[in-house]
Amino acid sequence: MSEPIRVLHIAKSLGLGGTEKVMQLFATHLSRRWEAVVYSPRDGERGEMLRAAGVATHIQPDLFQVLQRVRPRLVHVHRAGWPEPELMRPLRNYGAPVVETNVFGRFDPSPSGRAVTRHLFVSHFCARRFAALHGVPVEPPAYGVLYNPVDTDFFAQALPAGPDFAQALPAGPDFAQALPAGPDFSRPVVGRVSRADKGKWSPLALDFLPHALRAAPNLEYRIIGGIPEAEAWVDRNGLSGRVRFLPPVRTDAELAAFYGGCSVLAHANDTGESFGLVIAEAMACGLPVVTHPCPPPRDNAQVELVDNEVTGFVAENAEEYGLAVARLLGDPALARRMGEAGRQKAARLYRAQTVTLQLEAIYDEILANQAKGKTP
Repeated sequence: MSEPIRVLHIAKSLGLGGTEKVMQLFATHLSRRWEAVVYSPRDGERGEMLRAAGVATHIQPDLFQVLQRVRPRLVHVHRAGWPEPELMRPLRNYGAPVVETNVFGRFDPSPSGRAVTRHLFVSHFCARRFAALHGVPVEPPAYGVLYNPVDTDFFAQALPAGPDFAQALPAGPDFAQALPAGPDFSRPVVGRVSRADKGKWSPLALDFLPHALRAAPNLEYRIIGGIPEAEAWVDRNGLSGRVRFLPPVRTDAELAAFYGGCSVLAHANDTGESFGLVIAEAMACGLPVVTHPCPPPRDNAQVELVDNEVTGFVAENAEEYGLAVARLLGDPALARRMGEAGRQKAARLYRAQTVTLQLEAIYDEILANQAKGKTP
């Protein structure tokens, strides 16, 4: 058997952010034809998880030194997309093909940015906006769309058992058993997950509550990633008995336990989402999602993930948002149906094994073109 092809994945840190999680999922789901190695100047929780999974990590400031030591055939950099000469210049000097996951759909016209062989956007929204803003056709072989991976199989198996979610997805080759029960939609529990970062919040994340409570007075709102301003708003409006602020979670098992105790995911972020990993994970757990659109040119992939009136609701304002939440809480059959539609969509489009196979095909194409002396 031939030696595996070494791929160096690069992220600016190995903390608990979504960019780092996507990199971790790719690195740990590549087939045995590939050897994933990870570089970052800053270690963190995902570094520990990668090493526990058997993936070598290199934590130091000098990227070019790591490139010379590791000698990867391919480099995959996970970044925002804007010019970062200190990061990209070593890649250009090294000379191996570079795949870029362009997390925010930004443009890098700098000389060091020309090191990238293939630009991958994480949503069709990002690709369309990029083409419209910069007049660059988003076409192969230089550009493409590859959704972020989600460990949908794990979420399906890790959900706590509940009596109100009996339907299973059709068994596939990688499903060892039928999917278990999931959320119990008889509970009037709304969940929210984000980093404890003001930039991840919208006033809508709280302003919907009075409207929802009028129609669903027993509603309980559980929040991971609360910020001081949100806690002050809850106290000021006398809603401490209806809102619980919970500590952050580290693992998918903790996320599954949280989602399994909810009936609806409430998503609200004024900056929008270039993909929406929290939304995709909630869908993988069988939860319907309520979200809102963002005006151009802000990120708006949340409405690409959430199909209005199919996998959840897209609300325009606080009253519409609150009524959508209350409708789902008051109609468990509707919540179950939308949650199942979301779970099927997540398994079809974001399943980590499937998306990683698509990435491997891109790697193969790039190396084949390199062997033929072709350039993108």
